[in-house]
Amino acid sequence: METTSQVHDSSIGTPGRSEALTPKRGVHITDAAVAYAKKRLEKRGTPNAAVRLGIRGGGCSGFSYVIEFSDDEPRARDTVSECGGVRFYVDKKSLLYLNGSTLDYVNTLIFQGFKFLNPQEATKCGCGHSFTVK
Repeated sequence: METTSQVHDSSIGTPGRSEALTPKRGVHITDAAVAYAKKRLEKRGTPNAAVRLGIRGGGCSGFSYVIEFSDDEPRARDTVSECGGVRFYVDKKSLLYLNGSTLDYVNTLIFQGFKFLNPQEATKCGCGHSFTVK
């Protein structure tokens, strides 16, 4: 059974910009992803920590997604957003490749966890963890 969720009204956008983001700008986070992040942070015993989103070179197809907990304060060039009481950090370089993406939480027979829906993906590898950009 696959879960479906609504896109959260907060987005992670360009550092230092406070205007409303268009749907194609920033990283959008679904309510399901926020709830899952909150649950994992509480289980970890660090409910005030943040979730760092990003990309890193490597993997079968060139880039792979990074989703990790961060107990540290944001870095100087990070974009920070709070959604449903959870802070999300994205570094400036990763934001270039994640712009327009949606972070969701999915629960299927095959996969359970965070999943990026990225319109900039050109191809994915068979395992689904790495990708190339258009």
